[in-house]
Amino acid sequence: MPRILPLLVLSLLLLLAGCDDSKNRLSVLSGPTMGTTWSVKFSGTPKEGVDDLKADIEAALEQVNAEMSTYRPQSDLSRFNAADAGTLMALPADTVKVLSAAFAISSMTDGAYDVTVGPLVNLWGFGPDPDRFEPPSEDEITAAMARVGWQQLLLNDNELLQPGDVYVDLSSIAKGFAVDKVAELLESQGLKNYLVEVGGELRGSGKKPYGQPWRVAVERPIAGVREVEKVVALTDMAVATSGDYRNFFESDGQLYSHTLDPRTGYPVNHTLASVSVLHESAMMADGLSTAMTVLGPEAGMAFAKQHELAVFFIVRKDEGVEELSTPAFDAILEEK
Repeated sequence: MPRILPLLVLSLLLLLAGCDDSKNRLSVLSGPTMGTTWSVKFSGTPKEGVDDLKADIEAALEQVNAEMSTYRPQSDLSRFNAADAGTLMALPADTVKVLSAAFAISSMTDGAYDVTVGPLVNLWGFGPDPDRFEPPSEDEITAAMARVGWQQLLLNDNELLQPGDVYVDLSSIAKGFAVDKVAELLESQGLKNYLVEVGGELRGSGKKPYGQPWRVAVERPIAGVREVEKVVALTDMAVATSGDYRNFFESDGQLYSHTLDPRTGYPVNHTLASVSVLHESAMMADGLSTAMTVLGPEAGMAFAKQHELAVFFIVRKDEGVEELSTPAFDAILEEK
């Protein structure tokens, strides 16, 4: 009798050792990229091993940077921006994909979203140029506006024509694309349950270990604090948030947001503090959230409803903030 218990314990240990519990283990990888950070959480075992997976993720993110960064003088995008008028430049397939999506959003929003806004971004101190602490002059804004207009760009297959002095800035959509690119890499490695994050843009697939959904927080739009306004469960869905409460400068008591309206040349100035978009594509969620931040609360809500988008708005009121959401957003939350 005294030997039975040790034998049972030994048998149980052998049984557990023979089970593959990878589906219920959460693995986490992370690192720096694009002036921010990335992280990947997943369950399961990648085909080529965890170390190789991390190396592949870093290579994929580096490729996005090498193609689309405006902070790297030798990136494909920087070389295009510096090219002489009349230059027809062949671009990598990923850059063409991002540009095509950006042009589609520009067309949908009648130019409220415009990736040629780069001269204004730099002028206001929110790009690679040095920071500034006071607004530019009207003459400077007028000169920068002469270089803005997505319709000036002609994309034919993989070739983009530089009409002269046009500066493309993909920072409002490239991080979302990077999320999608990493998600596709995970899928290729046989992983179906994961959460990818790059600079705050996220995409979740499947479930966490033990069947729990991936839950992500939408921040309360208060500068200098980290508080949760809304929790969203992501299942085969991406979420991107744009707001005016993280990147801005103050001059003579007025705040100037990093989100520039390409139609006016000035930072947005309305009561819309934050826009979160749920979409199958993190790239589209990223670009659309910026577009609706420019449009503002009324026009943004009308646009979201017209295109049946799942969007969550946070609007500033005298007494605090007001939450607004589209029917498509509410329907997704009800499903969870």
